[in-house]
Amino acid sequence: MPQREWIEPLLLEDRRLLFRNFSGEPSKFNREGDRNFNITLTADEAERLDKEGWNVKTLPPREEGDEPLHTLPVRVFYGRTSPTAVLITHKGKTQLDESMISILDWAEPKNVDAIIRPSRWEVDGKTGIKAYLKAIYFTMQESALDLKYADVPDAPDSAASALVEAQKNPFEEEE
Repeated sequence: MPQREWIEPLLLEDRRLLFRNFSGEPSKFNREGDRNFNITLTADEAERLDKEGWNVKTLPPREEGDEPLHTLPVRVFYGRTSPTAVLITHKGKTQLDESMISILDWAEPKNVDAIIRPSRWEVDGKTGIKAYLKAIYFTMQESALDLKYADVPDAPDSAASALVEAQKNPFEEEE
């Protein structure tokens, strides 16, 4: 078998993510347990990667005059080579493990940088390159109120319980 040429991982900075499913939830388009997303590409990147054998997708323009949107489907796989996932907020960086990465399904991104690891495949004479997440740094867009109250310390759980208890109507009968 001939030696395969080394393919460099892709460094994609300041990108948008589409069709996020970091949790692996089943849907019309996703089997249960399959974690994945699509990441945007420039037209030049899409053309080059498509020629190399990557699974580039092109979405038609939404409105007349818009450019088509090029994306790369990326699989998020935990196993022998688990990805690095980092959530960045005003408080700093938080390393996300497999049980926490689903937060990226609903967090609003301010900036996303990723490294995509290529994996060659061959089935029934067909070949290609599948994209796997190697690393993602996800800067979360925080609301004005999150930032306004960022310096207010969190109350201990017992303090919150005491406040709820204090708000109860003393004339209300307990069951």
